Amino acid sequence: MSAPAASADSADSAASPAFSVVICAYTEDRWEDILAAVSSVRAQSRPALETLLVVDHNEALRERLLKEYAQGEDREQGAGREVRVLANAGPRGLSAGRNTGIAASRGEVVAFLDDDAVAERDWLRHFAEGYADPAVVAVGGRTVPVWASGRRPDWFPEEFDWVVGCTYRGLPPGRVRVRNVLGGNASFRREAFAAAGGFATGIGRDGDRRPLGGEETELCIRLSRARPGAVLLIDDRAVIHHRVPGPREHFAYFRTRTYAEGLSKALVARSVGAQKGLESERRYATRVLPAGVVRGLRDAVLARPGGAGRAGAIVAGVLSAAGGYAVGSVRARRSGVAFSPAPVGEGAHG
Repeated sequence: MSAPAASADSADSAASPAFSVVICAYTEDRWEDILAAVSSVRAQSRPALETLLVVDHNEALRERLLKEYAQGEDREQGAGREVRVLANAGPRGLSAGRNTGIAASRGEVVAFLDDDAVAERDWLRHFAEGYADPAVVAVGGRTVPVWASGRRPDWFPEEFDWVVGCTYRGLPPGRVRVRNVLGGNASFRREAFAAAGGFATGIGRDGDRRPLGGEETELCIRLSRARPGAVLLIDDRAVIHHRVPGPREHFAYFRTRTYAEGLSKALVARSVGAQKGLESERRYATRVLPAGVVRGLRDAVLARPGGAGRAGAIVAGVLSAAGGYAVGSVRARRSGVAFSPAPVGEGAHG
């Protein structure tokens, strides 16, 4: 009975696109996390063509990873086992690292996984199902937080799980069409980058500096403009588990990250226009967050732990993000900040 199942798996792999998985890393402090991320890709039920580890201007980490995966070459043969270690060929930061991975990859689809996350076994299989429709150019998934303390802080609202890089309350369930996918758990057809270019540098994260984001939003909006009929999906069955370190469980980080998100949204709006750049955020701010405040207050009345704290955190998060957006808008106007799509076709194979 096992032979037909193996044949079905082979046929499924042959019929769906080949995946290259890009993992960007920048610090040896995440050594064990990086190894776990790579192992989760190697264990996929639908094997990847290759895993590309792109190291962001950290030669010691790159050398250590080269030794780690060179030592395992002889004993780690088989589909989905190849790991290639590359240096970021562009400026420091996550966007340039991803562009380096895109340019060096060989798969028809390029998937991205955070260096402090692990993918469930069927992650790539669910991505592949989305690409059965030729109109689909990007598929994202669901990111679940793994709290360092073992549990969600009572005051931390699920509506703000994007603060720690995870899927937040308010996104529709199932496989649904969206404006943009979330970068730490996403995939794109190679042709998407040919049509729209790569990730714009100057928006995304840069190591441990102020945690800016929004680069995937800017890219997805630019892609939809370049390909008006393009479909972008999120499939909540494509699950990864993202580690949340202890310092990010505190309100100080929450406030800093929401302010930085406001700065990021100002840059995105400057690049693609406020109408598209804030389209999803308007629904989130006018429907999802007020409902969250009501739930928090109700829980407070019912003496449930953290109710008042969650309601207060939502209000504080909105005010902090709004302040960041105002400051970012002024800075963008004064400096004339503009972003252009980064070319990813050549010159990043080193």
